Amino acid sequence: VEDAQGAKAPIARIADRVSAVFVPIVLVIAAGTAIAWWIAGTDAAGAIEHAVAVLVIACPCALGLATPAAVAVGTARGAELGVLFRDGVALETASRITVACLDKTGTLTAGTPAITGEPDGDMLRLAASAEQASEHPIARAIVDGARARGLALESPEDARVEPGAGISARVGGRRVLVGTREFLALAEVELPAEPDRHAASVSHVAIDGAYAGAIEIADQPAPAARDAVAALTALGIRAIMITGDREPAARAIADRVGISVVHANVRPTAKAAIVRELRATDRVAMIGDGINDAPALAAADLGIALGSGTDIAAAAADVTLLRGGIANLPIVFGLARATLRTIRRNLIAASIYNLTCIPIAAAGLLSPVLASAAMSLSSVSVLLSSLALARTSPNKPGRGPHGT
Repeated sequence: VEDAQGAKAPIARIADRVSAVFVPIVLVIAAGTAIAWWIAGTDAAGAIEHAVAVLVIACPCALGLATPAAVAVGTARGAELGVLFRDGVALETASRITVACLDKTGTLTAGTPAITGEPDGDMLRLAASAEQASEHPIARAIVDGARARGLALESPEDARVEPGAGISARVGGRRVLVGTREFLALAEVELPAEPDRHAASVSHVAIDGAYAGAIEIADQPAPAARDAVAALTALGIRAIMITGDREPAARAIADRVGISVVHANVRPTAKAAIVRELRATDRVAMIGDGINDAPALAAADLGIALGSGTDIAAAAADVTLLRGGIANLPIVFGLARATLRTIRRNLIAASIYNLTCIPIAAAGLLSPVLASAAMSLSSVSVLLSSLALARTSPNKPGRGPHGT
């Protein structure tokens, strides 16, 4: 949070550019004020006093505070709500997102998949033994299901995980493959000819090069998933599902949470390719929790990881949902937009203050003491405007992606 509060958002460059031009202009105006008053007959002390008033009233403190004050309060408010922004850039990028790409397993689903039906006991035992080397929720479901059935598992050897595809390992001297149809097909395993028509996720199993059967795993949508997707729609953000799961299983979850666009059977590198393609026309956020989501999280304009996910997903992300899961996703965009609106309001107020007060000071209507009081008041007003973010409720539908 401290790093994020100290980071400079891109919009701060506007204030930097304005200040680079503003300061020389003010110096010229102050010098011109002193000369004009001296020519008008005022003594040197009086002319200098008016010039000093111009310099004091024009001090761009409010302009300099407009962005960092809002970023500091916005990131702190996010941390209170369970949303951790990596830096000010992430905060500003989140305010402009128009498309949200969401992973299915563990992100849109409850993350507690379970085996359905009764697969062959020996096949399940060998598959679960191999899956002990994987961190994927489907793998954990297979392991938990085997243990719940009282099966004794062995430690896998020579395990190799292919993210988004499957795992190969040696269990008790037998080579076991568990994963997608494509994963087994690449290993030259002869698969059944009939296509899958199940709405559940399916892990296919091969033992010593021969197809042994399939394990069906079902997961329910996360309780807050449908409301979160509806909130994204209200914010003007289009939700898209990108998953490595099969089309029927992906579509079943998508229909229940209110997502119409689904990309299924997608490998991790292909997820990143889809994100890059969407970035050609939109500002894209990727939301995921697993190793297979990391490439897409890094490829997106904004990567958002669930705190319950893997470390590599969090490392690749710009924003981490520390708690609440998908329910906190609308907070990311709502809070970011509220922060950017506050920054714009601060910049406009600071600019109006300077444009109004400099002529008043140059006309001799303000002493340096009154000018310093007015300058301090402008800085305080910017800080109070920023502190109002601490009371914002960003989970409610707000304005569009550009703060309009």
